[in-house]
Amino acid sequence: MDINIKKVEEINVVELAGDIDASTAPPVQEKVLPLAVPGAKILIDMTKVPFMSSAGLRVLLSVHRQASSKDAQLVLVGLSEEIEDTMSVTGFLEFFTTCDTQESGLKAFKIA
Repeated sequence: MDINIKKVEEINVVELAGDIDASTAPPVQEKVLPLAVPGAKILIDMTKVPFMSSAGLRVLLSVHRQASSKDAQLVLVGLSEEIEDTMSVTGFLEFFTTCDTQESGLKAFKIA
């Protein structure tokens, strides 16, 4: 699992590459959760994530809860069809703003 975090203006862009499962979810949570500070803007780019287990869903939910409690904004981009379907069926999708590309995700913050 590769985790690359960069700043684009005031937005923290987290680029993930690789499967998110029981072994890779803890480091993802460890790197992403601290970004959820009051007023933060976090974009998680999952374009290069082919598979996400329930452990990955738990990480996303935990980041969502942390962001919500701190009045931070969170956008997910590049969800594969399989991951999007899983999130939809489990009801997770309704918690998140999602976009197809990093560019459209960055614009979503300007609108919000």
